[in-house]
Amino acid sequence: MSTRTASAGDIKEGSYIMIDNMPCRVVEVEKSKTGKHGSAKARIVGIGVIDGVKRTIVVPTDAAVEVPVIEKFTAQVISITGDSVQLMDLRNYQTFEIPSNYIEDEAKGKLEPGVQVEVWDVAGYRKIMRTR
Repeated sequence: MSTRTASAGDIKEGSYIMIDNMPCRVVEVEKSKTGKHGSAKARIVGIGVIDGVKRTIVVPTDAAVEVPVIEKFTAQVISITGDSVQLMDLRNYQTFEIPSNYIEDEAKGKLEPGVQVEVWDVAGYRKIMRTR
């Protein structure tokens, strides 16, 4: 799993963060001021990149949080079965399969053998994001 650490106070909307061991795109960041007996807190709301589930965490702003490293690459569709799509990585010509629920909605209707797609490898999960 490829991640790096960052301070929770440095997280901005539109960036990516690991919440409950799932990569999420940050849609809301709310920071509270320091109180009489504690430190400032950050409430971070994210939408799962892979599954689309909304997740929330509350952490001190100086706490270290995990940020996923996103690797984007091009692959070619080899075949489409009922519940998965077989792809060939155009960097090293390895073949792999992606379940059909890990395909972005805009790309679902455009997939057919021979089409090139952009694949995101995020923290060990692969997802087809768009066609090329």
